[in-house]
Amino acid sequence: MARIFEGFDPEHSALTVSELSERTGIPLPSTSRMVTEMIEYGWLCRDADKRVRLGMRIWELVARAAPVNEVRAAALPVMTELLGRVGQPVRLSVRAGREALCVERLGAPGAVRDATTVGGRAPLQASAPGLVLLAHAPADLRESVLSERLPRNPEDAVTDRNTLRRLLSEIRSTGLAHYPGTTLAVPVRAAGGRTVAALSVVLPDAGLIRPVVPPLRAAGARLSRALGDGAPARGLPDTLTA
Repeated sequence: MARIFEGFDPEHSALTVSELSERTGIPLPSTSRMVTEMIEYGWLCRDADKRVRLGMRIWELVARAAPVNEVRAAALPVMTELLGRVGQPVRLSVRAGREALCVERLGAPGAVRDATTVGGRAPLQASAPGLVLLAHAPADLRESVLSERLPRNPEDAVTDRNTLRRLLSEIRSTGLAHYPGTTLAVPVRAAGGRTVAALSVVLPDAGLIRPVVPPLRAAGARLSRALGDGAPARGLPDTLTA
């Protein structure tokens, strides 16, 4: 059944049974049987077009158990205030294995369009939040990522491991990442100083970077103090998945 859940993502939130079968590699009869059973439990549901979606029961279970919920609860007031100051989309991301996972996002009318959705993922080296999380990840994970072949897209700010290594060192030193120039991110630390999340702002152009840095840094520091002084994030692992 886990493979059925993994068949959904932010771009494929509603699927036919046939599409689920194709995306998961599970034979159609088995997919149909499992979907029927999961609908009975409320884990899946059918919409008005008879397409299959994740059910409310899954949302309920995740809302109870997700290790990021305490961090999100602490972050929302800070993110709301930051949004009011900068007027541009604000995100909270955590590390999930080798990816940055967006767990909360706030936007505003008239702000730049932010293509990232809650639940959206990106490789650690391919976003400002990811770079912050990678810079503060365990050394063995950083070296593992650095040993991989990096993307050669000319629009990417990081195209070789030497550049990435220097950039990660700079981020650890300055506490700020930008990628590819109009997304800024700072680390969020819990008790003990460990980085558990990244707080970021998406900007319409590079000209806004300088005035946004101080309020973003202040918001990251405020959230870190909240997490360090209280119970939130005490049980949050450094990564959500292996």
